[in-house]
Amino acid sequence: MTRSHFLLVLAGTLGVSAIAGFGAPQAGNTLEATFARMDEAAVKFKGLTADIRKVKHTDVVNIDEVEEGTIAVKRMKSKDTRIRIDITRPDPKSYAIGEGRVYSYNLKSREASEADLGKSKDIVNQFMLLGFGSNSADLKSAYSVKLGGPDTINGENATRIEMLPKSEGMLKYIKRCDLWISDKGLTLQQKFFESGKDYSLATYSHMVLTANLPDSAVKLEIPHGVKVTKLK
Repeated sequence: MTRSHFLLVLAGTLGVSAIAGFGAPQAGNTLEATFARMDEAAVKFKGLTADIRKVKHTDVVNIDEVEEGTIAVKRMKSKDTRIRIDITRPDPKSYAIGEGRVYSYNLKSREASEADLGKSKDIVNQFMLLGFGSNSADLKSAYSVKLGGPDTINGENATRIEMLPKSEGMLKYIKRCDLWISDKGLTLQQKFFESGKDYSLATYSHMVLTANLPDSAVKLEIPHGVKVTKLK
């Protein structure tokens, strides 16, 4: 897996329900009200676990690849958020993201990889802004944001916002991203628009917010004896 592929993995998996608060701010469908909920949530966010369902749509062959699993997110400190994603179906594999590195492990093939994000850190940080306790000022600095309107995800009211990346580097990976923010400040769903009509859609459920998530929950332990390939 190349670094570029890791970034595309991020596009499909970092739509995480981490713009989340512990209270229930007053709902509103305006962009300003949505930003206010995000800002209040950003101050409170410490950690989260959830189920994830990801759909990767390839338009030219009209195929939807569906993956399901779990995700854990922990904010260690400001600008230091770490993530572990465990895909359980159809093919078990795990990813961990943190400290400028991305790790992967395929349970079936017993293949493991590690990539130093290096010059890609700025791109990764922009992906992180899409879902990990970011405030509206940070979001607006990297994206042009507009209101998409009210919607319902799995029976829950949400406000959809549309975001266009400002940087040329980010535009190489996604052309637009939509977030569905619940009335409680949770990101219920995220959609990345890629080249042509291809997209990745991530939906979250069974979310549990926690301030005491152990470090082990976001760390990927490679089994003893498995060779880890260092990616350039």
